[in-house]
Amino acid sequence: MVTQLVTDERAFAALAPQWARLYDRCATATPFQSHAWLLSWWRSYGSGGRLRLVLVRDGRELVAAAPLTLVRRPVPALVPLGGAISDYGDVLLDDERGQDAVTALTDGLAAAARTALIDLREVRPGAAAERVYERWRGPRRRVADSLCLELPAVPMDELVARLPSAKARQRARAQLRRLDALGVKSRPVLPDEADAALRRLLELHRLQWQGRKVTGEHLRARFREHLVRSVGPMVRAGDAVVTEFRMDDEVVAVDVTLLSRQLAGGYLYGAHPRLRERRADVAVMLLEACAEHARLPGRGTLSLLRGDEPYKHHWRPAPAVNQRLLLATRRTAPLLAAALCDVAARRRGKELLRRRARRKERDGDDGT
Repeated sequence: MVTQLVTDERAFAALAPQWARLYDRCATATPFQSHAWLLSWWRSYGSGGRLRLVLVRDGRELVAAAPLTLVRRPVPALVPLGGAISDYGDVLLDDERGQDAVTALTDGLAAAARTALIDLREVRPGAAAERVYERWRGPRRRVADSLCLELPAVPMDELVARLPSAKARQRARAQLRRLDALGVKSRPVLPDEADAALRRLLELHRLQWQGRKVTGEHLRARFREHLVRSVGPMVRAGDAVVTEFRMDDEVVAVDVTLLSRQLAGGYLYGAHPRLRERRADVAVMLLEACAEHARLPGRGTLSLLRGDEPYKHHWRPAPAVNQRLLLATRRTAPLLAAALCDVAARRRGKELLRRRARRKERDGDDGT
């Protein structure tokens, strides 16, 4: 097997067919490792001269890949492409090549990281990157990253049956009947309709959050360009589905659900305030649609992706904590120590903010 380091965007773009075959042969891959998502992210968020793709070939066939970019802060590190807008980071390993591909990719990463830490963020439990971590010979550390919540990939009536009380189940069924009474209908859009539907989604997303705290990145032009550029090809490849919801023959909501062999996850939606004014439960509406997309053979997980929002816990999901895998060589061991200090400092800062918020709530302090 031959290891290669690619740093050129045009070469990355040309990898699409080979990348797709490798992606299909890696059972644990998530949609955030698809070529369309990663290349589009690079074009919106990448910095010139910092692309680092560690590739492994067996003959001409791509059998392993680590899509990375170089960052300088807080320490020099190679981090996954996809950044903060991707819920899972990982490498790709051909399941048919076994330990040989793992060894070759691990050695390639060690060679690429002579002066930088390998910092694999948001690694889902059971991901391919864990096999690299186990094979790594140098200093390494595993720390908890973001919390994701997961449900089984079952029909909506079985999700309702999971609710903890008869009253909760009755309320959920009433919400589903309310959607029917309002005439809310959903349909997956066709591939050639995806771009227009995604732009409509972002318009509705901006409208639904108007005057409230919102993730600012979702309102920026670079995110819009990334979403439209990536999700259209993913719809055509079967890695995403865009769903429109209509009421009175008007599009009142649009949702993007990302798909892989093992999971389906609702990534982003936009909903017109009129839905809530009509007392429609948008969360139930979206979950019902996502549950339908999750019901493919072998797809066992309906992921609620990152976040610990209270409405998610209503459905009794199982916690799945992403991991941060830090890999160093003897030369870069000081960078590992510095990164761990940064992790600890950030955790202390977050805990202090939580304590302050609880104290304000307890004392009735409005902070003025």
